[in-house]
Amino acid sequence: MEELFSKVLQVNVRCRDCEERKANIRVTIELHSTTSPVHKRDLLVRLTDDTDPYFLFNLSISEEDFQSLKVQQGLLIDFASFPQKFIDLLNLCYSEQESDNPRFLLHLSSQSPVLEGPANFSVVETNAFKHLNHLSLRLVQGSDKEIKDYLAVCLSSLKAEKQALETKLKKTEDDLSRQLSYAQQTLSEKTKELDKLRSEWTSQSSSLSSRHSQELQSEREKSVELQSRLQQQTEQLRHELESAHKKSSQQLQSRLTELEASCRELTERKYKNESAIRDLKIKLAGAEEECQRSKQQVLSLRRENSTLDTEVHDKERLVSQLQMRVAVLEQESKDKDQLMRRTKEVLEATQQQKESVEENAESKELQIRKLEATVKSLSEELIKANGIIKKLQGEVRGLVGKIKVKNTVTVSQEKVLQDTTEKLKTVEKDLQSAQQQLITKDEQVSKLKEQLETTVQKLNESREVLKTNENVINWLNKQLNEKQLTRKPPECVDTPSLIPATTGLRAQFYPQTVRPADVTPAEQRSVPTAVRQTRDSAGLDSKYFERRDDSIPIYGLSSNLLHKEFPQRAKPSIASAYFSA
Repeated sequence: MEELFSKVLQVNVRCRDCEERKANIRVTIELHSTTSPVHKRDLLVRLTDDTDPYFLFNLSISEEDFQSLKVQQGLLIDFASFPQKFIDLLNLCYSEQESDNPRFLLHLSSQSPVLEGPANFSVVETNAFKHLNHLSLRLVQGSDKEIKDYLAVCLSSLKAEKQALETKLKKTEDDLSRQLSYAQQTLSEKTKELDKLRSEWTSQSSSLSSRHSQELQSEREKSVELQSRLQQQTEQLRHELESAHKKSSQQLQSRLTELEASCRELTERKYKNESAIRDLKIKLAGAEEECQRSKQQVLSLRRENSTLDTEVHDKERLVSQLQMRVAVLEQESKDKDQLMRRTKEVLEATQQQKESVEENAESKELQIRKLEATVKSLSEELIKANGIIKKLQGEVRGLVGKIKVKNTVTVSQEKVLQDTTEKLKTVEKDLQSAQQQLITKDEQVSKLKEQLETTVQKLNESREVLKTNENVINWLNKQLNEKQLTRKPPECVDTPSLIPATTGLRAQFYPQTVRPADVTPAEQRSVPTAVRQTRDSAGLDSKYFERRDDSIPIYGLSSNLLHKEFPQRAKPSIASAYFSA
């Protein structure tokens, strides 16, 4: 037995005298092969419902049954390829079942009012014209024995899954217990290593504390020098920025005057063009009157003279040539409209860039808007001229004798258009140069601002480092003075120097130990206990006593400061790294 397909599909269920409903039904296809006594292959189609264990419909198709099915439904495939083709149809239904208008549908119909007895299971393709039934199978409802067999198979599979899960759980529990024991062993080893490291740390702290004080003093001197240098650099940068700003403002003012002059010239040309358009309108009105008169004359001439037909044909040829010229003129006018649109886009882009500039750019924006208005007016005039040309096209057929005059008018309009396009090109070039200058100046200003920000950040960081160092040192000195005043130890124990690290780094505290050559065994035993007491009574968290590889130590106070802040003990025999004998 080989399982070929098993998926939950959406099926339209139809019963007699009932409304159609949709149900999620599992469709399984299995291939049974038997070798005794004859090699046979049977295809089993089963419909089940995961929510209803008593829902079962079966169909067994042998090779003989498939031949009759092939003849009845007009199938073009063999029994060997039938299972795969059937599975392909079911996959198409599965892929389209979530869409609003699925193309492939599954139908399960029964003649009884309840879904019992034999039922037809069909694969239907829907289109705008009709429903195409690709395949229809007649399934039989499972008997009690078949349902029991099916439930027994399901129960055995569930038991097998349960056993597999139990074995997995046992394995995971064993693995986790092993990992826990191993982690406990490693934890004990690490605690031992930590104790060793702490002992080593106490021994090394005495040698490092003297170095910290020297490095702290050198860092203070360096920070003072850095402050002076940074102040000088910021002043120089400020002077350079002021001079560059003045130069840029002067250049922009000169450019402003040039643009104003060009704007005045454009307004003058605009007025001239308006006067020319008025003259053309007057000429058009006269031409229309003459056109009406000529039409009346043509009607009378057609009635009187039939011999003028040949001349009319010649004139029509001339008219076609003139139409070709007018079409060329229209194409040129369209190209000029495209150029005007491009100039509008360029002007809008320049406006958006100039808005980000300072108060001096506002005056330029107003001028650019005026230029846009002039350009729009010119485009409207061009559109009106196109309308006039179209009217002239219709009138050319009747006005053969006056075409020369209209040609001269169009030639003059072409010249005017050429002049306007050349002026617009010059304005575009000027705007592009101004944009490039503004972009370079913005880049210079941004670079200078970044340099200023980095220098200011460095200054603030150095100041914060100095403040934090001084605050921590003062606090530690106060704590140590209070502890020394309240406590009176039996033996002289050196006070540890507790110096914090710079900002952004962990502070490391290294208590001072006594050299073994000058101390008796009883005093050596008392020293680590006193160090522990001072460390515990300081009120600091245990994380400040951890040794870190990435921490940068800052050395402790100098011997002079310790002489001032901590009083000398009564016993002079004990030597120390901070107190002179």
